[in-house]
Amino acid sequence: MVKITDVARHAGVSPSTVSYALSGKRPISAETRRRVEEAVRRLGYRPHAGARALAGGRSKVLAMVVPLRAGINVPVVMRFAVSAVTTARRYDHDVLLLTQEEGEEGLRRVVDMALVDGLIVMDVQLDDPRLALLRGLDRPSVMIGFPADSKGLTCIDLDFKAAGEACVEHLARLGHRVVALVGSPPEVYVRGTAFAQRVVQGFTAAADRGRLTSAVHPCEPTPAAARAVAAQLLREQPALTGVVVHNEAALEPLIDAFEELGLRVPADLSVTAICPDELAASLRVPVTSIALPADEVGARAVELLMRKLDGKPVPEATSLSPRMTERGSTAQRAVA
Repeated sequence: MVKITDVARHAGVSPSTVSYALSGKRPISAETRRRVEEAVRRLGYRPHAGARALAGGRSKVLAMVVPLRAGINVPVVMRFAVSAVTTARRYDHDVLLLTQEEGEEGLRRVVDMALVDGLIVMDVQLDDPRLALLRGLDRPSVMIGFPADSKGLTCIDLDFKAAGEACVEHLARLGHRVVALVGSPPEVYVRGTAFAQRVVQGFTAAADRGRLTSAVHPCEPTPAAARAVAAQLLREQPALTGVVVHNEAALEPLIDAFEELGLRVPADLSVTAICPDELAASLRVPVTSIALPADEVGARAVELLMRKLDGKPVPEATSLSPRMTERGSTAQRAVA
């Protein structure tokens, strides 16, 4: 690996001069800078992130904390990550993905080693154990998700409570009086994951306001689990005519399961979902859905973080309003 001493020897200067030329911390003559830059190009030198941070105040790296816990839908999470990486490159930054379940210890490690300029934190819990550390760090951070207490933090996400409400209200306008939410895997609720809990809050609040009969069922992301949940719902709610799905992997298997049980979508059962538009539009029965704006949220999280790095003010809360697209999976409730 090429070291700063190799660059200095090639350029005929001291290592400290190379450091000053790369960081801009001290004035260097144009000729000396030219020799250093030529040596860097010829040797393919890449300064270590920690060294860049110590020399110039910026490592040009952002950390994105994406713990791949049980119940996480990895393809959707990766859409957030790809959007963040693409946006960060526009700001001449790279993104370090932290996918281990390390909690506070992992955050503290990357900060203490001066590896990153700032952090984007995903899979936020309502009572997230990382909050105290994030509030006290000397690095800026942005959370994709809203904990129960977001004071002093910068958070962005879809308004999942409003999304749950919008799905129920859409079904109610079509005359549906018995509805169910098929939600995330059970472990997601056990952890108190914020987005999943807020969907339940919105679903329940809207159903209660409209005096609808409602139920909430977590669901593992497998066809077998989808079949079991569909059968359970029809046993417990034989008058069921409206379903909200907040579980991307279970959406298509659920539609298949209900139809195997004799309910046609949308003639007998209307289905709405909170999921990526591409998924909702691609199914055999295109699904009326609230878009999951992963690309927008990932990009805007990076933009907020860069503004904080530049010392510019940012809002503490950026909550994106839900956007529903009606497709072929919902219809007026059939009257017997």
